[in-house]
Amino acid sequence: MAAMATADEEGFDAVLGRLRKVVERLETGNLSLEESLSAYEEGVGLAQRGHLLLDGAEKRVELLIAGGSQSVPLDEAVTDEPP
Repeated sequence: MAAMATADEEGFDAVLGRLRKVVERLETGNLSLEESLSAYEEGVGLAQRGHLLLDGAEKRVELLIAGGSQSVPLDEAVTDEPP
């Protein structure tokens, strides 16, 4: 069985899809308090990863607009530093 990628390894679309599923689970109202807290915590982590990926993409676009002739891989544009 293939190992599931962690949020740190997933691209934006995968992170967004997982975040949507977490929101759907929370919106059902069928979770216990502990399950809700766990889902919320997962959602916060996914949202943070999504923001990092978007920030990295924005930096990459800014470099391209500034006339950089060298392509910057998205993974290199993403940093773990908070904005």
